[in-house]
Amino acid sequence: MNSRRKFIQTISVASAASLLPIPFSHSTPMPTQKIIHQVYFWLHKESDVEEFLKDAVPMLGRCKDVIQFYQGVPAPTEKREVVDHSFHVSCTLFFDSLEGQNGYQKDPLHLEFIAKYSTFWKTVKVYDILL
Repeated sequence: MNSRRKFIQTISVASAASLLPIPFSHSTPMPTQKIIHQVYFWLHKESDVEEFLKDAVPMLGRCKDVIQFYQGVPAPTEKREVVDHSFHVSCTLFFDSLEGQNGYQKDPLHLEFIAKYSTFWKTVKVYDILL
């Protein structure tokens, strides 16, 4: 009975340990690590949302280093203190590497988007996530 209890205890500890996160260094990101680039736009006029979604934002998804692209508007989820529904349009772009994201910043389509549509927004927030 005692050895069975010890076995169960050992297996439980080993199982719990396997769920612990493995630490890694943020100081030297690996060039092959994927990047998620999230962009949130607050427009000057809410009436521009449809045009911005139809004509402007899709340009970003056509940039050559983008491997996946989504665009949208705030979901009609429950109002809670931690949920921000104040933005008008968002887009999420995926890159295979930090170099891909850096290339996107210089992509002619990205630069054209900024030049052509920057008058539409009053604020832009970007969140880059390293996977």
